Amino acid sequence: MERKKIFLVGFMGSGKSTVGRLLAKKLRVPFVDIDEEIEIREGLSIPQIFSLKGEPYFRNLELEVLKDVTLSLPSFVMATGGGLGANPQAMEFMKRHGIVVWLDIPFETFLKRTAKNGNRPLLSKPKEELKKLFGVRKKVYAQADIKVESQQSVEQTVQKILSKIGII
Repeated sequence: MERKKIFLVGFMGSGKSTVGRLLAKKLRVPFVDIDEEIEIREGLSIPQIFSLKGEPYFRNLELEVLKDVTLSLPSFVMATGGGLGANPQAMEFMKRHGIVVWLDIPFETFLKRTAKNGNRPLLSKPKEELKKLFGVRKKVYAQADIKVESQQSVEQTVQKILSKIGII
């Protein structure tokens, strides 16, 4: 199999980390969770980085880590943060270096999946503001190479991705 770099993008709760782990296992390539890489590099959790250093600092760090990891590994499956995949500069970089897969979910699915998660700084925003952010980010996610509905089981989502990238 040729070396592949697969970037998973999508809104919070779309399944990037869960789907990414299984996809990487099936492709026999490393799995990279960009948020975990950032936490290791900073020695702080994502909420701590947001509160201590601010969102602009975090967004710059996210882009830097994306570039470092992408250029240092020959192949991988990467779960990006919801904001990173919605950054036009990051999207352009990812498309140049691999295959970008958008895990698309309806807004209601996002609400259900993230309802009990206190670890996401943006979830403190009002629902109307989140819905607006969801709409804005979808416009950038739509530039991905492949779009996959991410409402079925993890296994089914992975099979769809493998089919669309021509592995099965």
